[in-house]
Amino acid sequence: MLANWVVMPTCLPLVRRRCHACTSGTFRTSGKFRVNANHKLLDAWLLALCTTCGETTKLTVLERLNVRSIQPELLDRLHDNDPGLAAELLQDPVVRRRNRIALDWDNAWRLDTGGPDHLDREVIEVTDLTDVIDVSVRFAARIPVRPVRLIAEGCGLSRAEVERLIKEGSLVSAVRLSGKLSGDFTFTLKR
Repeated sequence: MLANWVVMPTCLPLVRRRCHACTSGTFRTSGKFRVNANHKLLDAWLLALCTTCGETTKLTVLERLNVRSIQPELLDRLHDNDPGLAAELLQDPVVRRRNRIALDWDNAWRLDTGGPDHLDREVIEVTDLTDVIDVSVRFAARIPVRPVRLIAEGCGLSRAEVERLIKEGSLVSAVRLSGKLSGDFTFTLKR
């Protein structure tokens, strides 16, 4: 049996950065941008609010760029406060490095196992030891998630049960299943 799972974002992640006003460590962004022109040079920022005190911080997107060097589509998306652009920019390693931020994806994603018929019912009902289930996991965005957590959630098992299956060789993958992954992978469950 072959199953396809997709890890999908449900909202924008929290931004991990120290607040200068209250020393909180997280900011929430709604996808609003500020664009400022100084003659022919443009600056653009993604605005984020502190989750504790509401202080605004600006995450630099464009800095002192000539207006003619910016694609018109990008400029339109900035002016329209496109939430899709905010998601793209938060995932951009250059933007994260420039602003010295990290992303907190807790409660900002979900696992789509292909509709109402979750794989968990099929896995739990499998009793023949020769049955093999191949699962392909695809990430719609670079969301770092523990594969053990994904497998447990998708199969309706506890994390301890998934760990036990890995140790006994009933759950195998070409990638290491410990730690976090943010890229596509496959695994095979033999029951």
